[in-house]
Amino acid sequence: MTAIIHPDAGADRVAAQARRGVTKRVHGLSDRSIAWLFVAPTVALLLAINLFPLAWMIRLSFTNLNLSMSYLPLKFVGLDNYSDILTDEDLWIRLQTTAQFVISSVALQVIIGFGLALLINRQFRSHSFWTTIILLPMMLSPAVVGNFWTLLFQPQIGPFNYLVSLLTGVPPSSFSMTGEVALAPWTIVLVDTWMWAPYVMLICLAGLRSIPDYIHEAAEVDRASSWRQFWSITLPMTVPFLMLAVLFRAIENFKMFDMVNLLTSGGPGSTTELVSITLKRAAFEKWRTGYSSALAIILFVTVFGAANIYVKALNRVKQR
Repeated sequence: MTAIIHPDAGADRVAAQARRGVTKRVHGLSDRSIAWLFVAPTVALLLAINLFPLAWMIRLSFTNLNLSMSYLPLKFVGLDNYSDILTDEDLWIRLQTTAQFVISSVALQVIIGFGLALLINRQFRSHSFWTTIILLPMMLSPAVVGNFWTLLFQPQIGPFNYLVSLLTGVPPSSFSMTGEVALAPWTIVLVDTWMWAPYVMLICLAGLRSIPDYIHEAAEVDRASSWRQFWSITLPMTVPFLMLAVLFRAIENFKMFDMVNLLTSGGPGSTTELVSITLKRAAFEKWRTGYSSALAIILFVTVFGAANIYVKALNRVKQR
């Protein structure tokens, strides 16, 4: 008698043999190799997305490329772009303006954020509700915040001027927060602080919640006052978190663009022109691609170097 073989049986045997072959090959790899096998495509994609534009920008920084005169041949100019940037007095003024903005805004955010964290940490009645309300500004996009505060600062229809007039007696239309040289720098500091002080509060609150209760209980047994506990326990144990908040906010504020561009566009004149706005104008208004690429490289090296030095200092504080 002839045996009848089901047509699917052969396919099942082939599939089973293939699975056994794959299983043997996989079992021959170490756990580390298998992990790299899964991670490698993602790592390769991220490297391609990040390293290729950086390498291309470094290449362009040594050329005279100007997209408004793309008919000119591309010429290698060496370090001329870097020399022009480092000897440009106007650019040094923009860097000074950026540094003043970063220092002022970060200092206010740390003070206000730490104070709010101390308040929320008391866990008073309905503290969860007020925590949510305080966090609302940081949930908004910078574009929304910029347009929102631009309307608030309008001398004719904005409520901010009328509030100042109510408190000081100054006519509402007699000053403009975004249009006066003396007020415009503080305007961008005020808005940035309003938006990002809650972020600092979250980091500080995490630091306060990490302090064990028994330390404060032991201090109370020793009859230490609340002020003494703050200076001897609370502040020293939250310093690493404060330094971390300073690091994050300083990096973000150094590259601040969208909110300032919407509020003042770098004006009046160039009073609030941060270095990021200078970079945007060089790249997308004057189309000096080679020059702007060199400026971007200088800013990247500056932030990267300063952040590395700061992180080393932060690690020393943590090891104490």
